[in-house]
Parts: sequence; structure tokens; C-alpha cells
Amino acid sequence: MHITIESLWKLGKTKSEISRITKHDWKTVNKVIKSLENGTYPQKKPHPKTLDNHRTKILNLLEQNLSSIRIHEELQLDGVSISYSAVKRYVAEIKDSSDVHIRFHTNAGEEAQVDFGYVGLTPDVSGKRRKTWIFNMRLSYSRMNYYECVYDQKVETFIQCHINAFKFFNGIPSRIKIDNLKAAILDANFYEPVYQSLYKQFADYYGFLPFPCRVREPQEKGKVESGIKFVKNNFFAGRTFTTHKELQEKLTHWLNTKCNNRIHGTTQQIPAELFKRDEVARLKPQPEVVFSIPNVGIRIVYHDCHVYIDYCYYSVPYEYIGKEVEVEVSVNTVRISYKTQQIALHTRSRDRGKFITIASHYPKYKNILSTEYQEHYFIKMSNIGNDAGQFFLALIENNPNAWQRPISGILSLTKDYDKDVVNLACKRALVYQAFSYTTVRNICREGTYNLPLDNHVGGVQ
Repeated sequence: MHITIESLWKLGKTKSEISRITKHDWKTVNKVIKSLENGTYPQKKPHPKTLDNHRTKILNLLEQNLSSIRIHEELQLDGVSISYSAVKRYVAEIKDSSDVHIRFHTNAGEEAQVDFGYVGLTPDVSGKRRKTWIFNMRLSYSRMNYYECVYDQKVETFIQCHINAFKFFNGIPSRIKIDNLKAAILDANFYEPVYQSLYKQFADYYGFLPFPCRVREPQEKGKVESGIKFVKNNFFAGRTFTTHKELQEKLTHWLNTKCNNRIHGTTQQIPAELFKRDEVARLKPQPEVVFSIPNVGIRIVYHDCHVYIDYCYYSVPYEYIGKEVEVEVSVNTVRISYKTQQIALHTRSRDRGKFITIASHYPKYKNILSTEYQEHYFIKMSNIGNDAGQFFLALIENNPNAWQRPISGILSLTKDYDKDVVNLACKRALVYQAFSYTTVRNICREGTYNLPLDNHVGGVQ
């Protein structure tokens, strides 16, 4: 009990807070804290563990990212006789310890870490003060930094920041460790991450491997976390900027003269010098042609199997109705994807309000040209009456590409008129070969459906 109370007290918790957390009476908590402060509380003697003598070696193996199984194997090679379960428990205790952090080491040119950090309101190019994020790419080996201020976290912005960072470093690392940002990762599954399709295309084009951090494991990108904290505390803190130009100029000056040219606390070396000496030559070369970023975004598929893009409507397979899909708009094409898989590709339209539809994107019974769809409406019309069914077939024959709206209108007439009336109206319109909704509606409205038919017209009475 006293160990828990002591730990919470050292973390700055009040006696009342400790009482609520531990469920102990406030007087008990107060007594324990006083005895701890006076040095009178009896301390339990620590019980040494078999592996304590090998703690340093285990820590070194953990820093190499070895699993408990591999650590057990290494200890056995050193002649340590102990069970795997004991090693597994000991490793778990180390990882759970509040004063021990596993450090991840990387080779020169192997890895960079990226992230965004919110830095408040700053003036944009137009002079308007807007929410601002700082983008940081930090090379894990040399701790060389690149920073850039942005005003959103869209995937296009994220990619452009990468391109600018690669130019700054004059090369590309083998992998980039990213937080589970929506700009890059759609599904935060560490073992099978689903990458945002455009970011994956970009990564493939530049030849690096996107490497997502595990959820709730911030130490895996601790270097860039430190980079964000460093720029906030050492550049933005206490500074205001009147223009975007001033912000950019001061940030660039600080980056080149201070940030990358001070002795780093962990490496005890100057990042710029370490980068120049060991790392720049290990980076991959940049492609000759810069990646072209299309306009992208997220859309929800409407119930009519279309998405709205730049004043036009583009069809998507009906299975994706109601789902969020990614759209990429280039000069001549519209590409639509779902979880990185392309599900539709259209030629981009320049006409506003136009529907660009692929018939197969509808279910067969909804395709106006399909037999299933026509049969569906033929049954509905035949339910009104035999003449209505015959009217439907005649309309299909005379106007195969534009029959759906007239038929829907005739079916709606049954809300105001008896089926017999609508059927007789269809019969009269059929005799006079007037294949339109307006004709059938007027016959119903004017009551002419009971008038005798001319014997010479079609020979139908």
C-alpha cells in the first residue's frame, strides 16, 4: 500500500486524489505520507531476482528490438539456466516500469519519422490568422530536422511536405515511420495497415516504405515527438508573427542556425555535421520528375450509386452505397477507390451537372436497359391491368432509353385514381399510339377513358 501512495505522491497527486484513487481513508493516506517524509515508515527489503544480474544484457537486447523468445535464447547461449516464462515475466516488468524506456536504434539513411503538431494561430499568405500545424520530418540516425508550417492535414498537404523535406535532405530514407494519421493510414491495424491510396502511390513512386506506429505506443516515434516538442518550446514559445513571410524566414533561419547546429542531447553530436558525415550519402536519390499530386478527397456514395465531384456526378458500384470512398481527380480522369482498391475510373467531365454513369454499377434490376429492370416494371404495370402492361411494352419499343420516368409517373397515378381508370387510360393512349405520361394523365383527369374508341384506329375497342 505505502509503495502505491508514495508513487502517487511523487507524481504530484494531492492526498484527497490519492485517497480516491487507492480507496484508502484520507487519514490513512496522510499518516503514510507523513511517515514517508519523516523516514519512519518501514521499507520492505527488495527481493533480488535471478535475472537481475543479467539486467544490463537484457536491456541491450531489448534495444535491438529482440523478442522475449530471442532474449531467452541469447541467455541460454551465455549459460543462464532459466525458463522462458521467467524471462517473459521479467521482460514484461521492464517494459511496464515507469523509469525504463526501450530505445530504438536505426542506421544512417534507414529511417525518418514524421508528424504534425498544433502551434496555434499564425498568419497565412493572405494575412488571415488561421489554425496552424508544424510538420516535422526527423532523420532517426542524425536527428537532422525539417520543419514546415501548414494550415490543414489533408493528404495532398502531407505529401507535399514530404516532397519538400526530401529536397531539403537531398535524398529519401528507406522507410518513414508515421503516426496513424488519416492522411496516410485508414485502418490502424499494425499488422495489416490499410494505407490511404494516394499516399501509397506516392511512397511507391519515391521508393520508401511507410511504417505505421502501433496504436498507443508513442515511444515508437519518440524522435519526432521530441522534434515537435522542441520546435514548440524553442521557436514558437513567446514569439508572434505579423506576416506569413516573416514566420517562414524566421523558421528557416532558426532551423539552419540553431536547431540542426546545436549539440543534440542524446547523440551528443551536431545533427548537421553527423548528417553530412554519415547519412546524406546513404539516402536514396530523388526521382527526376516530381510526383504529380491530383486533387483528392473523401466522398460518401449516394443512394443513386453516384458521388458528387466538381459539379458532376460519377457512378460507383452499388455495393458501396453509404460508404466513404476516396476520389482522385487529375486533368483527364476521376479515380475512385475504397480502402486503396480502385472501384471506378471515369473520364473527367467539364460540363456542370452531368451524370457520368457506367450501367454495370447499378444492380441488374435497377439497370434501365437490363431485362431484370424492365421485367420489374412490367410486373408493376401488369398489376394495374393487362392494357397497362401492353402500354409498357409498346413504350419500351418506341423509346427504349427514356421510358423509366413516364412509367413511374403512370404508376403514381394509382394514388389518385382507381387501377381500372388508369388501365383504361393506358388502353386509350395505346390505341392512339400516344406513348407519354402526360397523355395518360390527361385521359384520367378529363374522364375520357370511357369514351368510345374509333374503330379505324388500330382496330382496338
